[in-house]
Amino acid sequence: MAEAAQTPGTPIAPALRRWPGRCVAVLAASLPLLAGMVVQPHAQAAAAPSALSAGPSAPSVQTAPATPAADESRTVSVSITGLTPSAPGKGDTVTVSGRVSNRTPSDIVEAKVALRPGARLTTRSAIDRADSRTAYVPGVDGEEIGRKGTVKIGDLPSGAGFSFTLSVPADKLPFDEPGVYQLGVSLSGRMAGEAYGRVLGIERTVLPWQPSAPEQTTQLTFLWPLISSTHVTARTESGDQRRMPVFEDDDLEAEIAPGGRLQQMVALGRKLPVTWVVDPDLLASVEAMTNNYKVLTEDGREVAGKGQANARRWLHELRQAVEDGEVVALPFGDPDLASLAHRGKKVSGALSHLGPATELGRMTVETTLLTEPSTDFAWPVEGAVDPSIVSVATSAGAHNVIARSDSMREPDSLNHTPTAARPIGGGTTAIVADARLSKLFQGDMTRADDSTEAVQRFLAHTQSITAQQPGRQRSIVVAPQRMPTVSQAQAMAGALDTLQLDGRWAEFVSLSEAAEADPDPQVGRKVPGQGSYPASLRKRELRTEAFEEIRTIRNTLDDFKSILSEPARVETPFSSALHRSMSVSWRGDREAAAEYRDSVGGYLEELTDGVRLIEKSDMKLSGRSATIPVTVQNKLLQDVENLELRLVSGRRIGLDVGEAQPVTVEGGHSQSVKVPTTAKANGRTWVEAQLYTEDGEPWGEAMRFQVEVTEITSAVMLVISGGVLLVVLAGVRMYTQRKRIGERPDPDAPLVRRSEEPEEHGDSEGPAESGRSSAGEAGDGQAGDPAENTGAGRRDPSGAGEKVKR
Repeated sequence: MAEAAQTPGTPIAPALRRWPGRCVAVLAASLPLLAGMVVQPHAQAAAAPSALSAGPSAPSVQTAPATPAADESRTVSVSITGLTPSAPGKGDTVTVSGRVSNRTPSDIVEAKVALRPGARLTTRSAIDRADSRTAYVPGVDGEEIGRKGTVKIGDLPSGAGFSFTLSVPADKLPFDEPGVYQLGVSLSGRMAGEAYGRVLGIERTVLPWQPSAPEQTTQLTFLWPLISSTHVTARTESGDQRRMPVFEDDDLEAEIAPGGRLQQMVALGRKLPVTWVVDPDLLASVEAMTNNYKVLTEDGREVAGKGQANARRWLHELRQAVEDGEVVALPFGDPDLASLAHRGKKVSGALSHLGPATELGRMTVETTLLTEPSTDFAWPVEGAVDPSIVSVATSAGAHNVIARSDSMREPDSLNHTPTAARPIGGGTTAIVADARLSKLFQGDMTRADDSTEAVQRFLAHTQSITAQQPGRQRSIVVAPQRMPTVSQAQAMAGALDTLQLDGRWAEFVSLSEAAEADPDPQVGRKVPGQGSYPASLRKRELRTEAFEEIRTIRNTLDDFKSILSEPARVETPFSSALHRSMSVSWRGDREAAAEYRDSVGGYLEELTDGVRLIEKSDMKLSGRSATIPVTVQNKLLQDVENLELRLVSGRRIGLDVGEAQPVTVEGGHSQSVKVPTTAKANGRTWVEAQLYTEDGEPWGEAMRFQVEVTEITSAVMLVISGGVLLVVLAGVRMYTQRKRIGERPDPDAPLVRRSEEPEEHGDSEGPAESGRSSAGEAGDGQAGDPAENTGAGRRDPSGAGEKVKR
């Protein structure tokens, strides 16, 4: 849309303020005419450079009465919402539709809308300048076309609008030779209170005129990107016969649903001669959606995803769309090559992700789309390159780097657009996309006038490129933004569809064909230096800290895999998540990128914590040798192996905890590992238990507990043995005494006096035994014996019954 400039009031000189009021009124009524007379030279001066820029065929500037200043024409708006055909040929009728609006507080009298064909624009710069002008320039903007090329509106009240359609046969347009011509639509009329009519607003577009095919056509390659942001987490949940992926949100389902961005990209692209540039992560994510999957809600819950039907439909349509076209597979996750080159290479192991990402991307495209992709192309953000980016881009095996002409600039002496392919050394080719064409479809394309203008400029620039060197064929590449909106995709499709039907100056080739085209010998082949990388892009890169976090997660994952019986079950989701952590889609949103990395690392830590030592209370060990049991828990759904348990003890009591013990635990179980130990002394000491991987790396946290040793010595055993012997002897004595008590005579029998006891016992022992028994009863078995009291005849302590001679 172009808007004319409005004229501010001319200031009144101080002397005029002293005039009588009637004179002031007369002057006020004359101001519009005076303003037109004063500003006319300024309008002519502004018109002269524009007319010259149009090229040799531009008509000379003609002076017209009442020409407004640049700001005076800002009274109305004119927009062109449709132009058919976009590239007319002989016999066609050019139809222009649009709308005018009166934005001033005054009514417009005798308003009319008219087509104004302008001069031929012989250079691409002239096309750009024609589009940037807003004010009406007499001569350059051409004369009105009568009949159907003009529509009379009459009065256009303030705030009112009017939709128009203008038609004119292409043969009636003053196009004398092939080329790009300016075509304007003007609104003329008289503001209420003005004496003369004038052009109040104008909108311009460009129209390529190519009634017959040129001597040589231009080869054109258009990249059609199928790329999305990251949606899948590293987390998986148990499902029927498989592990279900967990999505961060359900935005991808909206993109592939009917009318969604990615659905439109496929539906539009299947009819166009484009080269598909695909992020394999997108394919893997949609493939995962064809089965059961989970989606995280804002409150952290997991709910079942419902996009299975849309995912199956989208993949089916995509397979049909790419069946006869070229597919370029980016490394999995579309890693940010510039961030890796400027920040990631400072972190060991960061660049090692590119090779696996490239191979994973190739396999994903092959298995999902059933076609063999090309992995020989690297695409830095916005085609901005420097030596470090080229080095990183080719480190995974790519031989072609897609750059852009506003990064790898042509020499000032070059007067034509060169072929895209440029050898830059080391067997690497830079595919330099045309910056003007690549950036044409950016911005808001929801308005019909904006999309129409983008289509016409695309056609005009491609036709102008062909006209630069009519006898020499060149190859041009267009690399648009990575994730076009629906309206941007529709505008691109409209331009390409018109070009393949009516663009007699261009033919479409694949990106691989463009890479093999003969390079232009006049272009520079030196990659711009490190300092030439745009600061606006550099400040949006991933930071070094991001790659350090990725390295930490990678190291933890490698250790984790070493203890698993089925490592592939965690390798696939976590490696894919690490590739996604380096994606271009994180540019400008470091907070979201950090949250994603935290979620990946947190989930991995949650899994690794499932294999750990169970806390143990203090324990006692008896004896020189004992066994210490330590329990290892495995909460995972698969077995763990290749672990060993090591104990370390304090030196205070010389507790020897032996050698490391191998550990194998079934999924969902706990296993007690018994460690034999020996001690040299009694006492208390601490023992620390730690799991280790087979590489000698600690696994999990160590567990510490106290051990008390109570060793039994030889002296203690002798005392215990002696005590046992005394108990046995006491039992024997008690048994003997009881037996003797059982042979005692009747207590009622008369006692025999000791004086009557014979000197010699002979064979008669009965009276003597009776006497001993009586004496024993009198005083503990001996106190009643006179001989014991006097010492004349002491008995044998053994109780054998013999006297001891003195």
